[in-house]
Amino acid sequence: MYESPLFWPAHWQDKTLMVLDETLLPGKLHYIPVRRLQEAVDVIKSMKTRAFGQFLVVLNTFVLEMHRIPSKTKVDLKTISTIAQALNESRPTFPFAEVTGIIVGVAQKASTHGADIRAAITKTVDGFLQDIRHRRLERVRQLAEALQDGDKILTHCNVSGELAMAAAMAKQQGKNVRVFATETRPYLQGAKLTVWELQQAGITVTLVADNATGSLIAQEKVNKVIIGSDRSAANGDIANKVGSYQIAVLAKEFGIPLIALTQPSHKIPSGKDIPIEQRSGQEVLLYERKKLFPMGVEGYYPGFDVVPHELIRKAITIYAGV
Repeated sequence: MYESPLFWPAHWQDKTLMVLDETLLPGKLHYIPVRRLQEAVDVIKSMKTRAFGQFLVVLNTFVLEMHRIPSKTKVDLKTISTIAQALNESRPTFPFAEVTGIIVGVAQKASTHGADIRAAITKTVDGFLQDIRHRRLERVRQLAEALQDGDKILTHCNVSGELAMAAAMAKQQGKNVRVFATETRPYLQGAKLTVWELQQAGITVTLVADNATGSLIAQEKVNKVIIGSDRSAANGDIANKVGSYQIAVLAKEFGIPLIALTQPSHKIPSGKDIPIEQRSGQEVLLYERKKLFPMGVEGYYPGFDVVPHELIRKAITIYAGV
């Protein structure tokens, strides 16, 4: 199976976590060395890696910090809680607490039974990541099955690597598909990342201005919409990159099926309960540190918006059979 570099954008090099700097793509394939908690938080806050990459950073940071504590020093629960809190606060919309809570629970259980907290955390993270990798590959296979020969897909911030890999798999099965990828402003993730990885996979892709999606759909140039999700609610609502909601409304209006790649969660009742991260307005007004607009103007940039479950035709989850 073809594997996009964005599918698993972090790896270990000795005791250093190497994180793919997605902000430099497609010009340069560069990995950022992360050696301690604060560097991990900085990588997340500065959007050097996107949603799934950030979860990889969160999980691996616990192991990273275990490496940094001298082997003869006993790991205590306060240290684990401090790591979890710093990671939880790095991005409010993302459900990092659901993941860090598992690790804190493992540490508490190990402490209660007099077991080695360091070993328990390392083993848990390794097993968790292996399981996630298996489930993500299964979701890629399910998505490839959902694609049909001749499909014309519009995507807006899909899950890192998965659409490109599914499209490549579909192509191997004799199904030719083409993709329209939005720019995904203000970071231009679609223009810089999605287009690049689809090209790498040998898939025909067209870059579309964010404000041209209505015209594209009205002209019947699209027959499927595929998006990812950064957070899910118990009722099936999801939060994804801002702009997803308007595309979902258009898809519903024109009778186009919207497929969402999700991860089920029952922690939040509905989409209205999902905290939406308000990014700095400067991220809209600047690009690569260059000022784009006049002095004094304000910028508005909610990082995400909510897509109600009734606008989603099919959800493909990371849990087989769900």
